[in-house]
Amino acid sequence: MIKLCGFALSNYYSKVKLVLLEHDIPFEEVLVMPSQEPALLEHSPLGKVPYLQTEHGDLCESQCIVEYLAARFPDKRIFSADPWLAAKEREMIFFVDVHLELTARNLYNEAFFGGTVSDATRRRVERLLTHHIAGFKRIAKFAPYLCGEQFGVADAAGFVSLPLVGMATRTIYGRDFLLEAGIDWKSYVKTVNARPAAQRVTDERKAYIAASARAS
Repeated sequence: MIKLCGFALSNYYSKVKLVLLEHDIPFEEVLVMPSQEPALLEHSPLGKVPYLQTEHGDLCESQCIVEYLAARFPDKRIFSADPWLAAKEREMIFFVDVHLELTARNLYNEAFFGGTVSDATRRRVERLLTHHIAGFKRIAKFAPYLCGEQFGVADAAGFVSLPLVGMATRTIYGRDFLLEAGIDWKSYVKTVNARPAAQRVTDERKAYIAASARAS
């Protein structure tokens, strides 16, 4: 059986988990925390999560995992059967994962973990996110899902990462860059969360947070 390794607080872990659940692909969850321990580096070269364990070996990076699942389980139709629509789904995922989330990630140390970010980083991220959010808004449909009327694989990325962008910018700059741009990510997340698979991801993330708080 496929093993999904990581922890519930990771948005990229949740992205892969949502794809697995939505498409009814059997898997086992294995709790793994990111680290630079040699034992982990044998499975994940940068010590990151998630990674997937298969009968062929280990695979890291969330989008590579999603692409592998789509190829291994073609009957699940993880991506659209139409080549153009599938390409647009991949484009949307790239915008969310790279242009938005990875840019906003530069703020997380201060926004979520009690650290600090430099003024230079604040200025650079503000400039980049303003530009990237404008581009994202040009292609995102929110009708009600990112690519249109039907839930799709791009929503696995949007559901787990758009809230982080909004919350991080709200904390660091005093304003939510997404809401300020007219992107109502809160209504979007509520819509996605009505799906049983998404609700399970949410509930299990909350349970993980609660258990971690009790243990600390």
